[in-house]
Amino acid sequence: MKRLAVFAASCAIALPVYAQTVASVNGQAITQAKLDQFVALLIAQGAQDSPELRTQVKQEMVNRLVAVQAAEKAGLDKQPEVTQEVELARQGILVRALMADYLKKNPVTDAKIQAEYDKIKQEQAGKQEYKLRHILVKDEKAANDLIAAIKSKKVTFEAAAKKDSMDPGSGQNGGDLGWGPTSNYVPEFAQAVEGLKKGEMTSKPVQTQFGWHIIEVEDSRPVKFPDLAEVKPQIEEMMRQQELAEYQQSLIKNATIK
Repeated sequence: MKRLAVFAASCAIALPVYAQTVASVNGQAITQAKLDQFVALLIAQGAQDSPELRTQVKQEMVNRLVAVQAAEKAGLDKQPEVTQEVELARQGILVRALMADYLKKNPVTDAKIQAEYDKIKQEQAGKQEYKLRHILVKDEKAANDLIAAIKSKKVTFEAAAKKDSMDPGSGQNGGDLGWGPTSNYVPEFAQAVEGLKKGEMTSKPVQTQFGWHIIEVEDSRPVKFPDLAEVKPQIEEMMRQQELAEYQQSLIKNATIK
């Protein structure tokens, strides 16, 4: 009886340890803890926990371990290029973990986002956007001839754009570029637009790296700044990247680099 009691007690102690092993590959155990960690990683990436997912994860872990054991048996883990790649992967994982930890401890709060939004909105105050047409031609003479023809009403701007513009996008639409701020265009083009009033056309062609432009301002209006809700994700991501860049620069600055 005493021996049976000791045997029963030893089984009771060993059972939890045995239960933690979900599979074994050539004597190497895959534990429940490792399976749970793998599942947790997938859930963090958007997967839904389920018996089916856990079965798939278990099979994947078995498949990987079989392959890893084969690679180690072949000595591949000792090859210089493999060890270098493993080290680079390790470094990448640690860098991502460091950055995630920093953002967790220094979150981009709603208050910070609001302040940045207000700052950008203030910077954009008073800026205009323009509804434009343009005609793009290869040389200055052709541009001057078209300007003269449009001014003398021998041809309309739209007709000239459809016939002569080299810009395939706007040419077929009568030179229409739609609405947009001058920041959408190269400096020479933007400067010419800002010097025109509503309904005016350039009296001289404007040269850019694309050729010679004839520009007409059909209309202008103040730039409508989007509501915070529309741009909050973009501002938040921009601020995250700024915070990480500044953090990385501080690490480099405080490091002893020779």
